[in-house]
Amino acid sequence: MARLLRRGNVYERAVEKIAEDEEEAEKLFMAFAAFEERCKEVERARYILYKIGLDRIPKGKAENLFSKFVAFEKQYGDKEGIEDAIIGKRRFQYKEEVRKNPLDYDAWFDYIEFEKSLGNTEKTREVYERAIANVPPAEKKRYWQRYIYLFIYGLIMHSTKNLMPGIWSEQEPCTGNLNLKGARKILENAIRKAPKGKIFKKYIEIELQRSNIDQCRKLYEKYLQWSPESCYAWSKYAELERSLSETERARAIFDLAIAQPALDMPELLWKAYIDFETAECEFERARELYERLLDRTKHLKVWISYADFEATAIDEMSLDVSEQEQKKQCIQRARRVFEEALNYFRSSAPDLKEERAMLLEKWINFEAPSGELGDVSLVQSKLPKKLKKRRQVSTEKDGSSRIEEFIGYLFPEATQTTNLKILEAAYKWKKQKL
Repeated sequence: MARLLRRGNVYERAVEKIAEDEEEAEKLFMAFAAFEERCKEVERARYILYKIGLDRIPKGKAENLFSKFVAFEKQYGDKEGIEDAIIGKRRFQYKEEVRKNPLDYDAWFDYIEFEKSLGNTEKTREVYERAIANVPPAEKKRYWQRYIYLFIYGLIMHSTKNLMPGIWSEQEPCTGNLNLKGARKILENAIRKAPKGKIFKKYIEIELQRSNIDQCRKLYEKYLQWSPESCYAWSKYAELERSLSETERARAIFDLAIAQPALDMPELLWKAYIDFETAECEFERARELYERLLDRTKHLKVWISYADFEATAIDEMSLDVSEQEQKKQCIQRARRVFEEALNYFRSSAPDLKEERAMLLEKWINFEAPSGELGDVSLVQSKLPKKLKKRRQVSTEKDGSSRIEEFIGYLFPEATQTTNLKILEAAYKWKKQKL
């Protein structure tokens, strides 16, 4: 017994002396705990492993000690002790990941979620604040997007206002009123160093929720300075002004937008502008936009959209013209668009036969349900005959060719031309014989 006590005293003195030698400390604590375990001193062994060893040795150098502690709890601990050991091991692993790479924001995400799942508010707050303290350098642009996601993730967490006392004000605990000072600082830093569309969108959303209209305008202007080709930003900016009944401001934004030399999705921007004028019952302005758009592109979709617009451009506030007369005028204007489109495809784009056939199909589907105001016969004489044709198509891989079938279109003027050629040939033949 005295011998065991002497060995215990030796271990205790060794622990005091070796506190600064991290390489040997882990081995010593494991040996000390094993000694107490053999002496049936389970609680002392647990205390040595958990309270003394794991607290004193840096987490990055205590992996074996932690594994020993988990095994010890599985052998001697109850269910709660085993769960605590497993939780501790997972926490240790997360700490190691973020220690090795503080800019691994995915690891920080997992770490925060882990603590949150345990219901530990204080611990979750601590981990979150440690995570956002690791601001990426300006040159590390690829990290900024994940960093902003991490920050916003904290904003929208279920218990966010309890997690970030530095960002959330407790003056209105029922709503969790956001103190924008901290949020603005991080988001503006991100915009300055590594701007992204998603950062602008989230920042504008935060400001808009709090009716900070002037701040939203400033952000849209920064957004468009950074990305003047963004049709999304132009449309949303104009939409904001229209929601505030600032019609002229919205119109001015749209005018600036369509004047840009390059746009990422111009068709969506033009549609948004036309829809805006239509919703304002500014039909003449909408017509002017369609004409300007047709100066840029004669795409089939533009012609059809223009015709659809004219077919429904009824001014319900007008008292000078009856509804029946307005419907008649709408049909006449839509018919004019169809005729202009048909003339374009017939004379300027004769190779676009399929588009021309689709236009005529759309036109006849417009005339048919218009009742006594419609006139299907106007279109029927212009419809093409559909012909099954074959063509030889070469394959890219081996250079061989194959025959495929396709639908061709024979328009009335082509039939007339063919008939004239036949008559001319017959006339020449007869003249030669004579």
